[in-house]
Amino acid sequence: MGHREDLLEGAKRCLLAKGFLRTTARDIVKESGTNLASIGYHYGSKDALLAQAYVEMVEGMSDAFEGGGELRGEPGSLERFTDVWANIIATMREPGSLWRLSMEIVAMGDQLPEVREHLVRAQREAARGILPLFQGGYEDDVTDEQVDTLGYFYLTVMMGLMAQWSFDPEHAPEAEQLAAGLRRVIEAAEGK
Repeated sequence: MGHREDLLEGAKRCLLAKGFLRTTARDIVKESGTNLASIGYHYGSKDALLAQAYVEMVEGMSDAFEGGGELRGEPGSLERFTDVWANIIATMREPGSLWRLSMEIVAMGDQLPEVREHLVRAQREAARGILPLFQGGYEDDVTDEQVDTLGYFYLTVMMGLMAQWSFDPEHAPEAEQLAAGLRRVIEAAEGK
């Protein structure tokens, strides 16, 4: 690996160990075996490097969300909805969960405008990327209208789950509860 990749991997380890705010450029350099100047050269700033590392870690979660490709039910079904959320929730239970780091980043977003801009762009791609898990198909075929509606619906549910699993994991909902709640919303909307 070159310095760019070494920095990225070191930044990922630092983020999981120390969080965003407590990670210093020196921490990353020590963890990556590089030098301070290489951060600026390759990423522009420590915050830009940490933002890129965070985005890559989130993107790497897609395999866990798929549950090894063993999703039950047809795309768009409540069974598929339940399976995907069960897989996502399983990642929230893990020690040193990436999702606790996500809550830190959301809470401090206004303090770091450069990082926020980077993550806002990444969020749109996340809304696009999550849709095939639930709906089937391919990310390249997802329309902007689907991103703006269903994609952001799923991201909004995920943000709520992150908050609940970070602050009160003992009472946070399971996938079956989410599916039951969605079923009730659908029934109420249809007047049943």
